[in-house]
Amino acid sequence: MLTTIGFDADDTLWQNEAFFRLTQDRFADLLADHADPDHLHDRLLAAERRNLGHYGFGIKGFTLSMIETAIEVTDGRVEASVIAELLATGREMLRHPVELLPHARAAVTALAADYRVLLITKGDLLDQERKLAQSGLGDLFHGVEIVSDKTAAVYARIFARHATQPDQAMMVGNSLKSDVLPVIEAGGWGVYVPHGQTWALEHADEPADHARFHSLPSLETLPDLVGQITHNHHP
Repeated sequence: MLTTIGFDADDTLWQNEAFFRLTQDRFADLLADHADPDHLHDRLLAAERRNLGHYGFGIKGFTLSMIETAIEVTDGRVEASVIAELLATGREMLRHPVELLPHARAAVTALAADYRVLLITKGDLLDQERKLAQSGLGDLFHGVEIVSDKTAAVYARIFARHATQPDQAMMVGNSLKSDVLPVIEAGGWGVYVPHGQTWALEHADEPADHARFHSLPSLETLPDLVGQITHNHHP
């Protein structure tokens, strides 16, 4: 029987990837004389992948990866003014107002009445705390877990900390790689709510025929799905 519902934050409850895309466009404009946009995008993605182990997930690591790529593609000749501009775009992203996605507030509110509701997110600690505070959803969550990565072991530890057996837990998010597959591996339920834009490093294949996997077009029908699963598995 489900007792605990975990929610991802970025691009599940509020917009995120769209701001990264806009910043990447600005990055491509700034370096247009040195590299075409596709080549630049590939180099930036390679830098992000390389740097995940050093910087983790989030805007600060993304900003440093942009600067590193700018130095690389210009053979070290990038102007200081371009570096300053990239730092400014990173700060802008960190100040961006929170835009809740459709049905986010209603879904969390409805489920918080009957279940333990957790926010489980990767990213920069200060940035995620700021977004949660600005979202107005903070008081609805029974716990907030800001983690450096999302693996089956991490989810198992979180569920245990909240006195939840894995088969009593569900995770809801827009990333198959981070929000769905590791939770199913840990013994829980994974609900995939696709977002139009997902970071290339989060792509994975759906476990389409898995009994504890569900896909929903939006958060609107999530409370109904949770109710059905609870009802069907009630002793």
